[in-house]
Amino acid sequence: MAVARRTSRDIRSDSRLIVVRALLAAGESTRAALAEDTGLSPATVSAVVGDLLGSGVAAEAGLLSGTVGRPTTGLRLNPDRGRVVGVYVEDRHFQATVFDAALRRLANVHVTAPAPVEAADDVIDRIARTLDTALAEAGASHEDVLGVGVLLPGGMQRPVKSALAPDAIWLHLDRLRDRLGLPVVVDNPLKAIAAAELWLGAGRRCASVVVANLGEGVGAGIVQDGAVVRGATGTAGEWGHSLLVFDGRACQCGRRGCAEAYVGVPGIRRTLAETAPGHPLLDVPLPGFAAALAAAAESGDPAAASAVERTAHYLGAALADLVAIVNPEVIALTGWAAAELGALVLPVAERRVRDDAPGDAAASLVIEPSHSSGMEGIAAIALERFMRDAGLVTTRVLPAL
Repeated sequence: MAVARRTSRDIRSDSRLIVVRALLAAGESTRAALAEDTGLSPATVSAVVGDLLGSGVAAEAGLLSGTVGRPTTGLRLNPDRGRVVGVYVEDRHFQATVFDAALRRLANVHVTAPAPVEAADDVIDRIARTLDTALAEAGASHEDVLGVGVLLPGGMQRPVKSALAPDAIWLHLDRLRDRLGLPVVVDNPLKAIAAAELWLGAGRRCASVVVANLGEGVGAGIVQDGAVVRGATGTAGEWGHSLLVFDGRACQCGRRGCAEAYVGVPGIRRTLAETAPGHPLLDVPLPGFAAALAAAAESGDPAAASAVERTAHYLGAALADLVAIVNPEVIALTGWAAAELGALVLPVAERRVRDDAPGDAAASLVIEPSHSSGMEGIAAIALERFMRDAGLVTTRVLPAL
């Protein structure tokens, strides 16, 4: 398939997104400051600002008198342009967060069903009711909504393991859209966190960022040149299923030796079992295991400390592969295991990355915790979807629409 040539329309589209993100970062700015912050020419900024004002995405913020010379008209994203809503679905947990068009949170609703919600129609109904409750709490109506972003684990390109929600909803997105009656975009949480880094985090200062998730599963969200990398079938970032140990431990994907089998929490527990069979921590349920292991290692338990150190080396080696392939400026760690074990594993893992990465690929690399959320990311994706529908964005690959 031939690669489409970029046109002046595509370049203008990219410039609009760059300016929108700069306005989001600044809160208020001016045309001159936007040109300086973005590196775009003053003429390009002026034209783009005209487009954004005309569509209502941006608004004038009055005269700014703190500048040298005559007062300058300030600019900001227009929070009253409408509302975007992020919805998170997992097993029996349903959450909806309403944002204004400047991505400021207005209301949040979290509903837990008494038992897992299994039938697709029931899941769709609960999504709709949670959305309506959140809109009511925000004092908004369906007519105010520019778009809805729904976070679902997995992805529509992977084989569905069962007919249970939330996997099953990937097969019924048309029914979900019909039920909501609103523009809907659907993505998985890790790619949404990568989008949040792009709009609100490290992506503001860097062109290349990797978000590495450490939890029960392991994966990566990749940002390159101002966009989330999705791949030909939407599955880019399956770093957890890259090979770490040839013919090593069995992974849940069916392969052997995947990174996930060593740095996912079940893999970390297996490392402890290999280090100290029969250790009391092996009886701790999986959700509490990482925190318990960290506490034991810090208290001087030699087996726990050994398991943590081995995990840190596994993590560093796996991250070094990411650095070799992607060459990011920043790796942002996210996920509950990263939060609970990060302070212990990161120093060793970072040294391993710098030792193993080829050439000077890691010379200026920053490894840091991610403070971005998937809900902010999916709201940003929904806002970008609105901009695409309004004709402001033409070049970005968005997830399931």
